[in-house]
Amino acid sequence: MRNLRKDQIVTIEDLETAKSEILECIKRIGTERNLNSPVHRWLKSAEVRALLGFSPGKLQAVRESGLLKYTKIGGNIYYDPEDLQSLFSNNQFKCRS
Repeated sequence: MRNLRKDQIVTIEDLETAKSEILECIKRIGTERNLNSPVHRWLKSAEVRALLGFSPGKLQAVRESGLLKYTKIGGNIYYDPEDLQSLFSNNQFKCRS
């Protein structure tokens, strides 16, 4: 877009050009972020404990019981958010009246 002065009148064409340039920048930023972001979001133990309100021992017990899958890399344990959803979906009980 050409340089504008403060006292210059802005036309509809100027505004449409600015709009197009802004939209292109937003699309480019979105594409760059998608290329640089991980495909999958893993949760660490602390995040899962905060999310579920579990103590470290409770989370360990659920993990060791085989109810919740996990990935261990080095000393860190990671959980798949979909596995957390499955844990609760597969263990739902319907109340009988």
